Amino acid sequence: MSVHTLRARLTADDLVRLTDRGDDEARALAARKVCARYAAPGLSDEERALGAEIVRVLARDAAELVRRALSVTLQRSPHLPADVARQLAADVDSIAIPVIAGSPVLSDDDLIDIVRSGAARRQVAVAARGQVSEAVTGVIAEHGVTEAVGVLAGNSGAAFNAGAFASVFRRFAQTPHVLERFIDRDSLPLEITEKLVARISDQALQRLVSRHALPPQLAVELAEGARERATVDLVDQAGLAPDPRRFAQQLQLNGRLTPSLMLRALFRGHVTVFEHCVAELAGIEHAKAWVLIHDAGPLGLEAVFRKAGLPERILPAVRATLQAWHSLEIGPGGARDLIRFRKQLIERVFTRFQGAPLAELDYCLDRLDADIAAAGYAQRAG
Repeated sequence: MSVHTLRARLTADDLVRLTDRGDDEARALAARKVCARYAAPGLSDEERALGAEIVRVLARDAAELVRRALSVTLQRSPHLPADVARQLAADVDSIAIPVIAGSPVLSDDDLIDIVRSGAARRQVAVAARGQVSEAVTGVIAEHGVTEAVGVLAGNSGAAFNAGAFASVFRRFAQTPHVLERFIDRDSLPLEITEKLVARISDQALQRLVSRHALPPQLAVELAEGARERATVDLVDQAGLAPDPRRFAQQLQLNGRLTPSLMLRALFRGHVTVFEHCVAELAGIEHAKAWVLIHDAGPLGLEAVFRKAGLPERILPAVRATLQAWHSLEIGPGGARDLIRFRKQLIERVFTRFQGAPLAELDYCLDRLDADIAAAGYAQRAG
């Protein structure tokens, strides 16, 4: 992509501006246009190589405005030459931060060097990247400033291993607002969830137990008031559990595996949890329980109900819910689609089947209100 090659893609004025040493702003506008063309698909290898040389020239421009145009335009481009990315990442903050935060061509070694430089804004930019490897996460966890570690803790794209978790808990044991950022992650190991319970504020604890699975016994203890700082909904905790079989076993051991809990779990769309609870009560494998519960005819569900010792009065409600569940789709939209699905499930069950217990209806409506409130909180926090 020599100037000759670019001539068909850029106007004559663009080319004049690119070489106009007396007008930084015009040169920056032309540089942005050149970089956009360079980043676009469809160039030949020769054009790409020539374009890289033009990018290198722009990166040495004395005008900060020109270098910033280069940085912002190519910050996420895989075609930005690695040597130019490192050069821009060492520039002033207005030029360095976009590249540090977004460039896919910076290596782990490059990012670790940036973190070890100690500049707070640059550490935060690394911590906020869409993907942060375990190696880089470990260095930030051990050496990063407080703000960077907080951003890292809440970044679901940052890969934490046991060592990185341990570093954060050791360094910030007395800094709850940093530890509370872990709650923002999409998922947490059970042992980390358990450690957080004793170290965070009451408000954060409520968010923790509503977003992440607790170890089964801890969930039961909190639900029974062994610790008064949180109110745990065992139905939703069961739905979050990565091992629903173990959770069902723990509920049974603690005398909490009741028909009411199972019906509420089903009304919330936690069908897998319901299946494991039935299997636990019936003393059969989950696979067999699944076949009987989802039997298209009436006999399978009735048979497993009898074997599990469940009351026949809730059988019609269970059957109606399963039929509704099979006819609905959650959708790919995350929390909002899940809320919509639960609303439709409740509406379908309670409009088509009038015999569902009123207490369970009240519970489901209260939980739906809580879902909507939590979704609104997450959107505001984001």
